[in-house]
Amino acid sequence: MRIKTGDKVLVIKGKDRGKSGKVVVADPKCLKVKVEGINIYKRHQRRGRTDRTPGGIVEIVAPMPVEKVMLICPNCNQPSRVRNKVVGEKKQRQCVKCKAIITHAKK
Repeated sequence: MRIKTGDKVLVIKGKDRGKSGKVVVADPKCLKVKVEGINIYKRHQRRGRTDRTPGGIVEIVAPMPVEKVMLICPNCNQPSRVRNKVVGEKKQRQCVKCKAIITHAKK
């Protein structure tokens, strides 16, 4: 999976198509990502018995498949595909459009 936590992505399929946001959680095992502010669902939640948390309708960010998002290159600021390039002993991500090496974005 070539999308990591902290990357800025654009949604290309689904109800939130055209929106962009930052990846909060990337799960390579399930091939899913959580993007902040995107794919929000409402869930009815009961009031807590022991800790007395209030009940009501809560909005949660649901994970979405990684195929539905595309990485926005930090150098050219356009959505593009990512290719792996071996530099020395390391494997790094490279933007297909501008050929620049994409460094890992910190949280």
